[in-house]
Amino acid sequence: MDAAERATLVTRFTEEAVTEAEIASILAERDDPHAYIGYAPTGEMHIGHFTTMRKLADFIAAGVDVTVLVADLHAHLDDEKSPFELLDARSTYYEEAIRGMIEAAGADPDAVDFVRGTDYQLDEPYTLDLYRLIADTTISRAKRAGSEVVRQSENPKLGGLVYTLMQCLDVAALGTDIAYGGIDQRGIYMLAREVLPDEGYDKPACVFAPLLSGLSGGKMSASDAGSKVNLTDSADAVEEKIQGAYCPQGETEDNGVLEYLEYLVFPVFEERGESLTVKRPEEYGGDLVYDDYETLEADYVSGELHPADLKPGAAAAISGVIAPVRDRLRDRPDLLAEAYPETHG
Repeated sequence: MDAAERATLVTRFTEEAVTEAEIASILAERDDPHAYIGYAPTGEMHIGHFTTMRKLADFIAAGVDVTVLVADLHAHLDDEKSPFELLDARSTYYEEAIRGMIEAAGADPDAVDFVRGTDYQLDEPYTLDLYRLIADTTISRAKRAGSEVVRQSENPKLGGLVYTLMQCLDVAALGTDIAYGGIDQRGIYMLAREVLPDEGYDKPACVFAPLLSGLSGGKMSASDAGSKVNLTDSADAVEEKIQGAYCPQGETEDNGVLEYLEYLVFPVFEERGESLTVKRPEEYGGDLVYDDYETLEADYVSGELHPADLKPGAAAAISGVIAPVRDRLRDRPDLLAEAYPETHG
């Protein structure tokens, strides 16, 4: 695989790459390029996380070393979304869930290096570098950079501002060439590209994953159980959520069902060598079989594929994709019980 093919793997199914030229240069010039993604272990993981994690299979296939940061300290700094006494349990659950998603996407989770923030963020030189960033960064700049990630208010807690600067510094501390995350992370990584060279570090290239729409339309919400598919949802639960999803005939905007198919199902099916089958009665044209998302979308927009036919096929495909992760987590009920005792204890 040449550098151009590797660059295509790294940037496909993404919202934005900053910049594609920098990524191509990194892959062409460096023997062991390194990418990182960080996740703060707060709420339970869901299909939106899986869409982001699936991308790690592309990095691995492109010969990129990958580190997943389970950002335990960040989880507490962001308005105490995770209390200190649950950080270890939630970090353990996140790592197991992420391993399951990577494996379900067709990659080897042992090819990924897992790190916790507390492994290095409490020691020098990280702490001294952090103080330097704090001294050099205004409150308004830090607040603006983290506006899509940490909770915002007129009188923000210091934790959310330090969170943003720590995420910038994580890029350097982990030896990152390519910083990866959801498009909501863009402000923080643009700040990293701005400030890290002043601290003696290289600026990272960046790859951003899209954020999926909620099944009820608009943004996916952690507080709205019906807006997303959880990793532990049964096949019946998945079908019920997809059947009730916002999926207007012929429309693609804010259509979470189509987005699940584009960014998760078809990439995983490609890896597995599978096709998506939409079952229809013979009087309505019989079954449809799709090997790629583009053909399915074209049929949906034209009216050849109706939502009533799409939804059962999409539900079965989505359930099949998450099934290995669901089974992995259900084999370890202790993980959820210890991480979220208020709902699973």
